[in-house]
Amino acid sequence: MTPVDLAAHDTLAKLVVHHARAHGDAVAMREKAYGIWNTFTWAEVHDQVRTLALGLATLGLGRGDVVALTGRNRPNWLWSEWAAQALGAISLGLYEDILADEAAQLLNAAGARVVVCEDEEQVDKLLSLGERLPELRWIVFHDDRGMRKYADARLVGWRALRARGERLRREDPDRFRREVEAGRGEEVAALCTTSGTTSEPKLAMLGHGALLRHALRYLERDPRGPEDEYVSVLPLPWIMEQVYVAVMPLVSRIRVNFPERAETAMADLREIGPTHLLLAPRVWEQTAADVRARVMDAPRATRRLYDLAMRRGLEALDRGTRDRLAELVLFRALRDRLGFSRIKSAATGGAALGPDTFRFFLAMGVPLRQLYGQTELMGAYTLQDGREIEFDSSGRPFDGVEIRIDDPDANGVGEIVTRHPDLFHGYFDAPEATAEVVDAEGWLRTGDAGYLDPRGRLVVIDRVKDIATTRAGDRFSPQYIENKLKFSPYIGACVVLGHGRPFLAAIVCIRFSMVAKWAESHGVGYTTYADLAAKAAVHELVAGEVDRVNAGLPRAQSIRRFVLLFKELDPDDGELTRTRKIRRRVVDERYGELIRALYDGRERARIAAEVTFEDGRKGRVDVEMAIRDAADGSAEAA
Repeated sequence: MTPVDLAAHDTLAKLVVHHARAHGDAVAMREKAYGIWNTFTWAEVHDQVRTLALGLATLGLGRGDVVALTGRNRPNWLWSEWAAQALGAISLGLYEDILADEAAQLLNAAGARVVVCEDEEQVDKLLSLGERLPELRWIVFHDDRGMRKYADARLVGWRALRARGERLRREDPDRFRREVEAGRGEEVAALCTTSGTTSEPKLAMLGHGALLRHALRYLERDPRGPEDEYVSVLPLPWIMEQVYVAVMPLVSRIRVNFPERAETAMADLREIGPTHLLLAPRVWEQTAADVRARVMDAPRATRRLYDLAMRRGLEALDRGTRDRLAELVLFRALRDRLGFSRIKSAATGGAALGPDTFRFFLAMGVPLRQLYGQTELMGAYTLQDGREIEFDSSGRPFDGVEIRIDDPDANGVGEIVTRHPDLFHGYFDAPEATAEVVDAEGWLRTGDAGYLDPRGRLVVIDRVKDIATTRAGDRFSPQYIENKLKFSPYIGACVVLGHGRPFLAAIVCIRFSMVAKWAESHGVGYTTYADLAAKAAVHELVAGEVDRVNAGLPRAQSIRRFVLLFKELDPDDGELTRTRKIRRRVVDERYGELIRALYDGRERARIAAEVTFEDGRKGRVDVEMAIRDAADGSAEAA
């Protein structure tokens, strides 16, 4: 890959123009619609961005204004983002499944003047807020199905916006060029929400130049170029998907592919055969669980062959080699079935991935690597090099990035503090919050606990506030144990408890698709998720999985009691962030009575809780759950 000249092209929009001139006929991106992959060249992307930018200009959008975008991953989102930035405006991504109240909080915090959204569902969400969005002037919608019934003066359709842009281009042919050339690398390109595990998400201001320079630094560690393919699966508001989709293609010209729907994403991925892939830990976990579920349905001979090949593959992995027999009878076909045959580099980030899941994919021959970073620091700034078998570390920092460990304990574990040459501009309209995490010398407190190993690789343990200590003084990482539990195909999520208490306990959510398949094959009838989670046979099934994990843990870190929750943890109920991280304080408060029952010896617990249904309605449920003791199968006891 020939590096782009960031001195001459110091904003995202300048690079859109550059690639249209230098590589106009080259494929920039694809989108699958109605079963067909539609291709867009850099020249076509440029024309879309120019038309939309001029259309937005007719709505009064100018430098420093904020444009929010929401909907599924599609080229029109990316074009709209680049178009707004071409005018000197600032983009703000909102998660597609965000609740109306959350959207109002973020839109008002940013003072967003325009929202570009996908369809009627998103428009309904915005219009339901009534007068609660005083700064909002325009709502642009892409899909006009069902929109004729609305008469709100703020609404403007995609075709109408484009028509406005075409009209302005005829009236002032030089307008787009002037707007793009006026841009400067030090200007803010995007507002990106932080994870918000402890409070409301903050809006990190990310500069054009910082994003582009950091992408170049990332590509030095993990090269990619115009011949490479990426499939956009993760939500576009997340910092890492922003870097992979909105920034890296402008620096390396890697081609971005947008699946037809979230439900078809993995099938669409198989059709493309990406060379680079970034998936969240929960997606890697679900993929591994799906593989094991298919094996469960296979004939006995196939299951035995799978077990043999997987055992040989894992043993070879531990020796730093590949097993030819395992490759021949299992792994080659499995990679092909998953769409992983062409992958040069695969990554996971946003949360820790359990070592068992990591080993599963490495044994399969998927070059999976863990990365680490923060929104405030342009996403990832450490990455495993792929040459070493390492399950715990996140690799070494990129060139120019400094890491230190503050207040280390006897094992060297302390808070990870980082200094980065391309730091964020601060939190939007929140200088006090910025000063709390960034000192005068540019060091940022991450809030994560970890250490640097003898080779200079960063090992992340957990959030500093989440490192727990039992009443007896034994320290443990809830996240580490949770990841081991989630390697089970039957456990979708869990929360490990025990801080200040006599032993560890867990609230477990079953992986509904897998447990339902198991129930059907074992003649266990059920009606709903809650009904299935209450079945005695399912408790026995999960107890076996908990015992398996306990067998590999010291006794002080083993799970002594657990309960199967009547529902999945849900961002809409505030229990998870939009990136699926646990909000432990919310869980502690919402399920306080259940937690007390786990520790006072009760065999059953009744709780009443408010839940959010799929259509956004809220309701209350009153449910009784059984509490189960786990066997003492810890490594120390054994």
